[in-house]
Amino acid sequence: MSSAIAATTEDIKARNQELIGEVLKAYPEKFAKRRAKHLGTYEGDKPDCGVKSNIKSIPGVMTIRGCAYAGSKGVVWGPIKDMVHISHGPVGCGQYSWGSRRNYYKGTTGIDTFGTMQFTSDFQEKDIVFGGDKKLGKLIDEIGVLFPLSKGISIQSECPIGLIGDDIEAVSKAKSKDVGKPIVPVRCEGFRGVSQSLGHHIANDAIRDWVFEKTGDKLAQFESTPYDVAIIGDYNIGGDAWSSRILLEEMGLRVIAQWSGDGTIAELEATPKAKLNILHCYRSMNYITRHMEEKFNIPWVEYNFFGPTKIESSLREIASHFDDKIKEGAEKVIAKYKPLMQAVIDKYKPRLQGKRVMLYVGGLRPRHVIGAYEDLGMEVVGTGYEFGHNDDYQRTTHYIKDTTLIYDDVTGYEFEKFVEKVKPDLVGSGIKEKYIFQKMGVPFRQMHSWDYSGPYHGYDGFAIFARDMDIAINSPIWKLTKAPWS
Repeated sequence: MSSAIAATTEDIKARNQELIGEVLKAYPEKFAKRRAKHLGTYEGDKPDCGVKSNIKSIPGVMTIRGCAYAGSKGVVWGPIKDMVHISHGPVGCGQYSWGSRRNYYKGTTGIDTFGTMQFTSDFQEKDIVFGGDKKLGKLIDEIGVLFPLSKGISIQSECPIGLIGDDIEAVSKAKSKDVGKPIVPVRCEGFRGVSQSLGHHIANDAIRDWVFEKTGDKLAQFESTPYDVAIIGDYNIGGDAWSSRILLEEMGLRVIAQWSGDGTIAELEATPKAKLNILHCYRSMNYITRHMEEKFNIPWVEYNFFGPTKIESSLREIASHFDDKIKEGAEKVIAKYKPLMQAVIDKYKPRLQGKRVMLYVGGLRPRHVIGAYEDLGMEVVGTGYEFGHNDDYQRTTHYIKDTTLIYDDVTGYEFEKFVEKVKPDLVGSGIKEKYIFQKMGVPFRQMHSWDYSGPYHGYDGFAIFARDMDIAINSPIWKLTKAPWS
């Protein structure tokens, strides 16, 4: 490394540390000391990016996290399309969950698919006092009459359920026999754990205990092939799982299950017959893939279908678990799309080269999308997770460069200050942050559900991703407004 580059690197590190110190000065001493552990600059010798994670947010400070109920109902169970998912508790949480994450699915809503419908037991004060078990049983009976083509029911517990001690497991067992369908109780009360992350884990455990353990003779009727795979942790936001599935099937694999976007309970039940689990969102689904590895001897591999560089390496990694037929199929897929992707890069890279991006999202995006930006000549200068764990940050070290600003569970104040000082060309974060930064005059993309666009996965998705980043940054609207630092 030349001395000029080294000096620049050191300058950036010093600037980041100065910025972090400036932000922390606004806090009381005790709080500043706690928050300092969550903020830092990545250096190559830090195995976990050098920040603390998966720690409770400070009460009274604006956090962008969700709760365990959101992690179970909104992420893992909600997209399973042919089941009815009951928000068991007061109407507030059920109404809040009404806006789904654009988990696309095929089917007729209200007949055989229910992904965008919301069901709640609508707890009242008397239910808190006397319990809601009878009300829940009646609700299940009504669902059986109104929606006879539903294939099962999940019960997503809200906070009061755990506090008053409703026995949702007993209700599930009794009513499952009555209606002849699987009923899955999920103890995902919002107060549990640090963030929505525990809700993912609880939801995974519910699938393990109430789906896998009760499949009975169903798996014996399943006809396997040597090339069966399951897509795990893809919620089909904007059609992501569909664009990924195209590539897997083109290389010769058979996708027997999608978890859980456009997925069904039958696909969940069939997954133990897969030859390989292909894991996209590590944070939300690594628990169940590890369980299947231990119990059913199914290997799993994490993959990244954002941007042609990562797609290419992921296709080869997936193919390495199969025979030469699949390996050759992967190479044919890569060769087929290479000129198409080069055309996309040739069109957009000159307009995006050198643009700097700051990310703050959940799940896998703070690391997985970095490669797609780099394929377009862009640089990610800051990134962080809403509810990441240490192993998420360890995985992030394979994607980021030295001097990258790292922020875990960042507060609204911190994020705003970081953007103001770093002056990125684009911010990619969630809906809660979108309008703050747009009012600051900073181009923004909503990177939780693709800002009503998508898909972003796969080769098809990369073309849409490149177009959307160009639209965001190079829109003439930004000539009519000014950022605070201008």
